[in-house]
Amino acid sequence: MYEAIRSKSVHSTAAGTTSDFPHRSREEELDIQLAGHLAALLAVTDELRALAPAADLDAAAGRLAEQVTRLRAGRAPVRMPVTAAHPEPHLAALHRRAHTLAGRALVVAASRADTAAAILTAERMDAHTAALEPRELAAH
Repeated sequence: MYEAIRSKSVHSTAAGTTSDFPHRSREEELDIQLAGHLAALLAVTDELRALAPAADLDAAAGRLAEQVTRLRAGRAPVRMPVTAAHPEPHLAALHRRAHTLAGRALVVAASRADTAAAILTAERMDAHTAALEPRELAAH
């Protein structure tokens, strides 16, 4: 036999009342997500700079840091110096990881219509693809 529920559900809220925790807008969530992806890409870029210093990596790291700072309302990303370790096989893995991270950041940048971040991440994807091509061809 069915008995009706007599008490109010703990999950329901009255219309018009606000909850005790803050809510973020979709744009704020995308900013947080994009900043995270760009910060991860910056960390990999810094590691690549330690293993194989290059002017284009230095410039990319600076631009990535600027974007992360912009998305985090002026808070600069934490950057740790990385010492060189296993250059050759490790370098290719870092380029693949950086390419993947740049791709993820590009998707988020496109969804929030952030042209500057989208252009930067697309450029980074191209750069990491180009860095991998000679290694990939030599491996086959």
